Amino acid sequence: MSSRTLPLLFINLGGEMLYILDQRLRAQNIPADKAKKVAEWIEEDMRQVMNDIITTMFNKKFLEELFKPQELYSKKALRTVFDRLAHASIMRLNQASMDKLYDLMTMAFKYQVLLCPRPKDILLVSFNHMDAIKDFVRDTPSILSQVDETYRQLIEIYTPLSAGEFQLIRQTLLIFFQDMHIRVSIFLKDKVQNSNGRFVLPTSGPLPCGTQVPGQIRQFSCSGEEVKRLQFSIGGNYTSAPREGSFEMFGERVIKLGTNMYSVSRPVETHMSGTSKNSAQHTKVNTAPNPLAKEELNLLARLMGGMEMERPANTDSGFRVNLFATDEEEEEALISRPEELSYEVINIQATKDKQTNAELAKIMGEFGESGDPAPTASNKGDDLLAMMDGL
Repeated sequence: MSSRTLPLLFINLGGEMLYILDQRLRAQNIPADKAKKVAEWIEEDMRQVMNDIITTMFNKKFLEELFKPQELYSKKALRTVFDRLAHASIMRLNQASMDKLYDLMTMAFKYQVLLCPRPKDILLVSFNHMDAIKDFVRDTPSILSQVDETYRQLIEIYTPLSAGEFQLIRQTLLIFFQDMHIRVSIFLKDKVQNSNGRFVLPTSGPLPCGTQVPGQIRQFSCSGEEVKRLQFSIGGNYTSAPREGSFEMFGERVIKLGTNMYSVSRPVETHMSGTSKNSAQHTKVNTAPNPLAKEELNLLARLMGGMEMERPANTDSGFRVNLFATDEEEEEALISRPEELSYEVINIQATKDKQTNAELAKIMGEFGESGDPAPTASNKGDDLLAMMDGL
């Protein structure tokens, strides 16, 4: 397992998420009675949603934690990161739409990893996502500088890596994706995915840069002279790579993997394959949160900081984005999705206002005076998730 895989996984999945959200924000059905009002702010709000998410995604402290050498987070922890990232703006997604969003993100990047001609080309795929993200915020210099700084970190950390290290990164990504077999309509229509959710790998096309077209056997004498040449059938139509893509901040990437496949408007649907359903049943785990544990934590927060438990009357101040054609389809998808594949997140907010923060800080300070060591995170991803809460 490579300890350098997490940043690439996060950036590429984040790029796919932004592609999908951009497409869905532009395709939202606006009721006729609200069309005039919506027309006045929809473009500005769309831009604000994208800016807020990208700002959070490329936050300096967040990326410092992300780029530390570490093992991949669990699927559940990573899903939680993207759940919070998707809701870092005024946009809201319900659970079914968030499930669909995450399915599309993961299957798209899995396909890209499988199709990379060389393991090192995963970095070019990442740069394609970064180029698109940069285009989303081209009119916002402050966010653009955050993206440019991430470019520099990617170039500094990953371009010196050997082919073997990139192969290890690729293997780590494929291990992460190996049990995910969600059928996606775009892939099914393009005949690159089977009905069981597994991808169809091509036996033709451009070869990795620096390799020769197969189909020839050459024999050499002891002195190094070629003495015989034989041809054999290769079962495909391969071509030489045109040239190597640019690994700099600017330049032609050549490889098209990682570019926006939603730029041409067409409906995208996801379906659980039979294989995934059976796999989920065999590995059934009780993922339901313990309500008693939540109440105990909330009670502790009340006792310690005087937390007000009343839910605000207007919790949904933003607008909701639906990744399905209709609300009925969204509800049906939520009901039909296997429980084991849903990642419900419970947020326990013990810091509602400045007064509460001050009270909790005071109590924490009293604990610190006793000389007890500060608690450390017991689970991978806790530091990153806590940091996201603070953004």
